[in-house]
Amino acid sequence: MSVLRSYLSGSWQEGGGEGAPLRDAVTGEEVARISTEGLDRSAALEYGRRVGGPALRELTFHQRAALLKALASHLREHREELYALSARTGATLGDSRFDVDGGFGTLFAFSSKGRREMPNDTVYVDGAVEPLGKGGTFVAQHICTPLHGVAVQINAFNFPVWGPLEKLAPAFLAGMPSLVKPAEQTAYLTARLVELIVESGILPEGSVQLLTGEAGDLLDHVTEQDVVAFTGSADTAARLRVHPAVVRHAVRFNAEADSLNVSILGPDAAPGTPEFDLYVKQLVTEMTVKAGQKCTAIRRALVPADRMEDVAEAVRARLAKVTVGNPANPDVRMGALATLEQREEVRRSLKGLLDAGTILFGDPAHVDVVDADAERGAFLSPILLRADDPARAEPHEIEAFGPVSTLIPYEGAEQAVELAARGRGSLAGSVVSADPGFVRTVVVGAAPWHGRLLVLNGTDAKESTGHGSPLPMLVHGGPGRAGGGEEMGGVRGVLHHMQRTAVQADPAMLTAITGRWVPGAGRTVTTDHPFRKHLEDLRVGDTVVAGPRRVTLEDVEHFAEFTGDTFYAHMDEEAAAANPFFDGRVAHGYLVLSFAAGLFVDPDPGPVLANYGLENLRFLTPVYPGDEMTATLTAKQLIPREGADHGEVRWDVDVTNQKGESVAKYDLLTLVAKRA
Repeated sequence: MSVLRSYLSGSWQEGGGEGAPLRDAVTGEEVARISTEGLDRSAALEYGRRVGGPALRELTFHQRAALLKALASHLREHREELYALSARTGATLGDSRFDVDGGFGTLFAFSSKGRREMPNDTVYVDGAVEPLGKGGTFVAQHICTPLHGVAVQINAFNFPVWGPLEKLAPAFLAGMPSLVKPAEQTAYLTARLVELIVESGILPEGSVQLLTGEAGDLLDHVTEQDVVAFTGSADTAARLRVHPAVVRHAVRFNAEADSLNVSILGPDAAPGTPEFDLYVKQLVTEMTVKAGQKCTAIRRALVPADRMEDVAEAVRARLAKVTVGNPANPDVRMGALATLEQREEVRRSLKGLLDAGTILFGDPAHVDVVDADAERGAFLSPILLRADDPARAEPHEIEAFGPVSTLIPYEGAEQAVELAARGRGSLAGSVVSADPGFVRTVVVGAAPWHGRLLVLNGTDAKESTGHGSPLPMLVHGGPGRAGGGEEMGGVRGVLHHMQRTAVQADPAMLTAITGRWVPGAGRTVTTDHPFRKHLEDLRVGDTVVAGPRRVTLEDVEHFAEFTGDTFYAHMDEEAAAANPFFDGRVAHGYLVLSFAAGLFVDPDPGPVLANYGLENLRFLTPVYPGDEMTATLTAKQLIPREGADHGEVRWDVDVTNQKGESVAKYDLLTLVAKRA
């Protein structure tokens, strides 16, 4: 049997020696061997910094996003092959889709985030401009730029496709190359995934590397510009976190670790209610998907004390319908654990849990399986436990990483919060209830101990992705025992791979650095109206000044009659004067916007295709009948759209009165055609 290859320093390399065997979780047959003996990890990291990093940093966020989309589309064409390999890890087809398609979906999601929420630039502007002086000549802006290192990604065995891709996507979008180190048990699936990535030629060379096998001295060679992301046990995370090189260089370290996740049934959820049925269904699903080998699976099921018998009976009845066996059989609902060693680890954990509880369903020593050998494969029955004393430590401290969950009684919302917190930090929790008061108490009380909380009831059930489904746009992580990290989270996850730097400068220099016009920087007032320019011809700072236009009382009354907005401040002089903000009747804010548009809009067909929206609108000074308005429109940011015949232009709009006072400020967004 061949040794799995690693992809390091631009080539496929095989470790020395015979290697350790990797076995099919269902049949026990050897799938491959694994070894990293003799592989140069230091050179691989340096290769990523020297080759992958510069290639990625030359690309804009939009260009990187386009490559992520192309990669996701390419990998999706090979999903059947990945499903087949995934079955050898013990996964059913549903489990495989959760892993494989979930990984592809994460790539698509970050591609969308990059194109919609980030600039077509290499610099990300974080937050508003901060004025530092009274005269406006000294200002500051936070910017984010990619770290000049490698994102070292150490993954767990339970999600050999989704795990690497959910770390790769935000790192790649940020402009950082990745070195993927999969868990050994299922490394053959990750290795094939990376082979498909490399063979596609879609990503720049050096942006993805693979180390299949032991990490060895990998972390000895990390620097202050590298990032380490780890998924696995809390004990291993603790050891890696204090690695001398990680500590010495203050390396960013993100951990997703153990998690005794909780699901809480509300007191309102009696048998026969949608919430009761949802709770039972969700609990069984979380116990059996991936054979319970999910860091987000429900380990502690908190139930009102007077509902324990009802829930126990309903869960037992549902578990009795779960067929365990060969995942290739379409009748099988739950496959095998990843390895025989993992099964024994779950059995050892169960012994500790049984000190505080009793088994309501299942037998740790025996399970009837379909289409497979129960001993050669790593099969285990779903195990439902009951712990009648919620104060016992074991259910809140011991995690059996398999199809195991414990029913625990509680009395009142406050005790539910207290018990949830005894997990000492969790990735995910859920509250199944239609009672707003109970839900608020539990969510606010439990939130400090959780990275994500799902509120499930009859209203959102049809669209809910479920307790155990991390989503690319939400943070995946949790405090305390869960590792204290945050993965994914949309743009938040991207910025984890970037350095946030406060830049202090004059407005013109800040404009040059960020590519966004800053108030106080120079404007270019041209004879050609900016709306007559194609995207390629526009420059940041291009300006049109239009006006003035006098606002009359007749304008105000006509606008009120035409729109139906007869608010007293526009129509009643005495009432308006009594308002602490006005001296008398004032023009409508939307009348001000409409007149401003009439001042600066060029009416003929041209490169401007559409008004895309307004942002950051503020009405600053009242406009009274007799006031004169002037509009100053300045090109603030140009955002070409990759692969499109148009782009987005953000304009700074400042509407002033005859005294030079700003009456309204906002960003106007337009879609503008490219000349080509």
